[in-house]
Amino acid sequence: MAAVPTPVPALRAALLDWYDAHGRILAWRAAPGAAAPDPYRVWLSEVMLQQTTTPHATPYFQAFTTRWPTVKDLAAADDGEVMAAWAGLGYYARARNLLACARAVARDHGGAFPDTEAGLLALPGVGAYTAAAVAAIAFGRPANVVDGNVERVMARLFAVETPLPAAKPELRRLAATLVADDRPGDWAQALMDLGATVCRPGGPLCEACPLTAWCAAFASGHPGRWPLKTAKADRPHRTGTAWVLRDEQGRVALARRPDRGLLGSMLGLPTSDWTAGPAEAETGPPVAAHWRDAGAIEHVFTHFSLTLAVRVAEGAGDFLWTDPDEALASLPTVFRKALERGLA
Repeated sequence: MAAVPTPVPALRAALLDWYDAHGRILAWRAAPGAAAPDPYRVWLSEVMLQQTTTPHATPYFQAFTTRWPTVKDLAAADDGEVMAAWAGLGYYARARNLLACARAVARDHGGAFPDTEAGLLALPGVGAYTAAAVAAIAFGRPANVVDGNVERVMARLFAVETPLPAAKPELRRLAATLVADDRPGDWAQALMDLGATVCRPGGPLCEACPLTAWCAAFASGHPGRWPLKTAKADRPHRTGTAWVLRDEQGRVALARRPDRGLLGSMLGLPTSDWTAGPAEAETGPPVAAHWRDAGAIEHVFTHFSLTLAVRVAEGAGDFLWTDPDEALASLPTVFRKALERGLA
């Protein structure tokens, strides 16, 4: 591994100058050097961005802040409405944690987020990364904010030979050597922007990078070699059946999923269990009806892939009967795919 780049002040100045000229304009971000943004907006954006991309998260962020413009507004929101608004962002446990955190801030802190990492970490659902990001960006604390983009920049800057994910502690330690009291929020966002737009995963744009003078990967002549990664294990595959039941009015039968587990407490189509075993082992349909095969859909979750056979019928029963257009607009992605297949 290369030595820590020196002098650090020159490296920091180069990146902050680049950020002043090239920083991304984002819905939740204050302009470089401007007054710190609303902590609520910073926190909300960071939670959303942990499992999706900036372009995908932006319309959700705008919808949330229009509907619930303050943390107190979100704290007072109905659980089901928040969960429905979260549909499409993945990991619904994050939406439950989002509500728990908002309610703790409203109840225990008078609607004002704590302004230190330690205080933020004490909030429900707030981990080390989110606490550091909010502390640095919203409150100007010199926190060490390390996401996947920052890890990639550090791996290349220092030519770290340990593969990910084992390299994470080392990359975090290296990033900490560059943190300072001067413009900590801009510094955190500058590193993230550099990784997102220049030091990209598939082919870094070294000719546009302000840090090539200090970058060990660039000096090697093969910067794309880093970060090294451990080969991933094959993703398990599961199968199941989704049941698209419609009544005489054309409405679709939906059911509330259990509070715990994948997509917990969300509305969805009735389904069988999702298993790795043979299809014959699946649970039966929710009601007796003339069920017809409508094909299948594929969906990939973080920890497994899924094939859902889709079966359709007309009938009645104790369900949450919903207009198809309303269901398509609010269901999680996997159920929206299955419903689209069943309506085709």
